[in-house]
Amino acid sequence: MIQAIPPALERLIKNLMRFPGIGEKSATRMALQILRWPPSVAKELGASIQELHEKIGICSRCFTFSQEDPCKICSMVERNQDVVCVVEEPGDLVAIEKTGSFKGLYHVLQGVLAPREGIGPDELRIKELLERVRKEGLKEIIIATSSTVAGEVTASYLSDALRATGVKITRIACGIPMGTDLKYADQMTLKRALEYRTSL
Repeated sequence: MIQAIPPALERLIKNLMRFPGIGEKSATRMALQILRWPPSVAKELGASIQELHEKIGICSRCFTFSQEDPCKICSMVERNQDVVCVVEEPGDLVAIEKTGSFKGLYHVLQGVLAPREGIGPDELRIKELLERVRKEGLKEIIIATSSTVAGEVTASYLSDALRATGVKITRIACGIPMGTDLKYADQMTLKRALEYRTSL
C-alpha cells in the first residue's frame, strides 16, 4: 500500500496532535496550512518554538514561566506585596492579569492534586507557598483554583495547610456566568452562587 502522507508531514501531524483538544483531522489541517506557508514563515514558527526552551524558565519566587528571574510581576515594587493569588497554571495567571483588577502577586502551583495520576502535594509548589507565607509575612492568600473536583480538592488542602500560619485565606467566588439563563446552570454552579452571594 502506497503511503499517501509524506513522512515529514506525518511527523508534524503527530506532533501537533500532542496539543490538548487537537485530533488527527485538526492536526492534518494545521500541518497542511503550515506546508502552504512560505518557507520563511514556517522557519519563523520553528525558531519561535525552539526559543521557548532556550529562553524561558521558571520564576524562582512565583513559579510562572518567565524570561527573567524574578519575573516582571514579582519585580514590580508597586504591586501589593502582602497579597498572593494562588493559581493552578501560568495560563490562569495570564487570564487574571488580563482583567486588570488584581494588583498583588501570584503563586503558581503547576497543577492540581490528582492522586490517581500520582500528583500529590509534593509534586506541586505547596511547600514553597508555605515558605513564602513565613518568609514574606503575607497577609492574604487568595485561592484561585478552578471549580473542578480536582480544583476544589486542591483548594481544600491549601486551606487546611495554610490555616496554621495565621494568614487570611480567601477563595475566588464561583457562580452564574454573565449572560447565562438560570435554568440552564448546573446544580453545583447554583449551589456555589448562593453560597458566595454578595450584598447589593
